[in-house]
Amino acid sequence: MQHLEHGMHVAILGVVNQKGGCAKSTTSVHLAYWLQSQGHTVCLIDADAQRSSSIWLKGLIDTQIPYQVMQSPDDLRTKIPAVAAEYTYCIVDGPAGLSDATKAILLRADLALIPCQPTGVDLRSAADAIRLAWKIRKARQGLPNAQVLLSRAVTGTRLKDEAIAILKKAKVPTCRTVIHQRQVVADTFGQRATVFDLAGRSAIAASAEFEQLGKEVVMLLTGQQRSA
Repeated sequence: MQHLEHGMHVAILGVVNQKGGCAKSTTSVHLAYWLQSQGHTVCLIDADAQRSSSIWLKGLIDTQIPYQVMQSPDDLRTKIPAVAAEYTYCIVDGPAGLSDATKAILLRADLALIPCQPTGVDLRSAADAIRLAWKIRKARQGLPNAQVLLSRAVTGTRLKDEAIAILKKAKVPTCRTVIHQRQVVADTFGQRATVFDLAGRSAIAASAEFEQLGKEVVMLLTGQQRSA
């Protein structure tokens, strides 16, 4: 955890997983938007070759959120701290795969958030990311904390309940918040918006989930700051 003047802290959040299509960019952009809406200074570092989150942020119609594209493992290791020092929160949208770039992000992150769809393949992928985070955590004496986030879950299906049960049985740290699959969430990139910008019952429900996730992430990071 990096320290700022007057006792403040920089909080670095890595959003990582080896599997693509698990909503890393959607999670990163919505968390950045919500944190900024709460009065925090936020920067997003886009470390994914597809550059989805930086393109998304560049295209936002009504909001400007600072971002940088940074994909080389050496750049991520050496430059994340300097970038993060200018903001209260720094979110790093990681690439697909447990590459050297992902390892570099975990070496700098205070919290690793691992979005995961509630399927067997995705759970195995998330387990690999958790194991990597724990390995790096031993070397860093307690950082990063790592949490699985169930995302793109379908309401009322057995898959979600079974995934929660599997994670609980395996004692894998898991966010209380679940982000559900909604068309309005899938449409946000194309509409150059976030769910917070859109109207309608589905957008309101999705906004409530991302707000709950934001509060949970802040709580996790604040707890680490108190113990730092």
